[in-house]
Amino acid sequence: MGAADAITAPLERALELLDRNALRRARRRLDSAQGPTVVLDGRRVNNFSSNDYLGLAAHPALKAAAKAAIDSWGVGSGASHLVSGHMAPHEQAEHDFARFTGLPEALLFSSGYAANLGLLTALADREAEIFADKLNHACLNDGALLSRAAFTRYPHLDLAALEAQLARSTAKTRVIATDTVFSMDGDLAPVPELLALADSYDAWLVLDDAHGIGVLGERGRGALEHFALQSPRIAYMATLGKALGGHGAFVAGAPALIDWLVQKSRTYVFTTALPPAIAAAASAAMELLEREPGHVPRLRGNIARFREACAANGVALMQSMTAIQPVIVGEPGPALSASRALLEQGFFVPAIRPPTVPAGTSRLRISLCASHALEQLDALADALGKLKRDGALG
Repeated sequence: MGAADAITAPLERALELLDRNALRRARRRLDSAQGPTVVLDGRRVNNFSSNDYLGLAAHPALKAAAKAAIDSWGVGSGASHLVSGHMAPHEQAEHDFARFTGLPEALLFSSGYAANLGLLTALADREAEIFADKLNHACLNDGALLSRAAFTRYPHLDLAALEAQLARSTAKTRVIATDTVFSMDGDLAPVPELLALADSYDAWLVLDDAHGIGVLGERGRGALEHFALQSPRIAYMATLGKALGGHGAFVAGAPALIDWLVQKSRTYVFTTALPPAIAAAASAAMELLEREPGHVPRLRGNIARFREACAANGVALMQSMTAIQPVIVGEPGPALSASRALLEQGFFVPAIRPPTVPAGTSRLRISLCASHALEQLDALADALGKLKRDGALG
């Protein structure tokens, strides 16, 4: 074995171990746009894998806005926001998002991951302590680690444990960080109670509403509308790449918070601004939801219909009122087998395995969209029922 081969040998062994444990991941290539059906490996299938909750990713209004912006502004922004890359479509999208969510100001980031890293590392330092739900998304965990603050995790949704941790803290700055909708379970954080704890213990409340924006609230304005909350303590992050059909993310909150992020958020300061067409598509998505409010109740109706159909088929779902409807299988191998069996029947439903979810909770993660037809929902529930009767769902 040569030196070049020797350097990769540990990686090969580690990959083989992932294979043996049914934990190796592989990309699937789509040959179509996102939608309720997609072309996967040359075959059209029903798509229950996408976070395109409102069916906007290929909507004509968003495509037209992006095309028009390319004609006016070009493709690339050419620089970071603080050099010369901050263009009118970026600023317009920030104004639109602040108005859309009812928050004072907003800042556009290149992704939700970058937004949470930039937000937490700007708010917290070695003299801070970050308190995080055990099931938070990886980007909140990574942001906490990169901040060099003390990083304290509390059991999922356990307010008593969190309060005890806050009471013991002597940190100069305290930050509570949580998903609003947990991406693998679909359940909701108790945001009003978390805000009450933030008030009691003089803490920031960082909310990651990636899976709540466009889904929660009467008009799809997200967790803050759903819970009817406002506070200068809230640093609110929401992505554009899920229900809003595009790419990037916003952080919104008090003017001083947004200005501080402009000064200190490294993932904002030191990266090229998003293409202006992406910002234009974001504005178009928000305008569309204001002009056509029916997308949100249509999604809500699909969620209710699917849950009823699964109950009729004896399929147990987790307690989720959101577009994320997981079916717990248990071990990685059986979860993969169930996913493959569904694909053979024309349903694209991914198997989610550790480390994305805790050991023993591998699952089928079913994502529902406003654009799904009722017949698709019923057919998937029937297919799951058959797997359940055959013992393939544990």
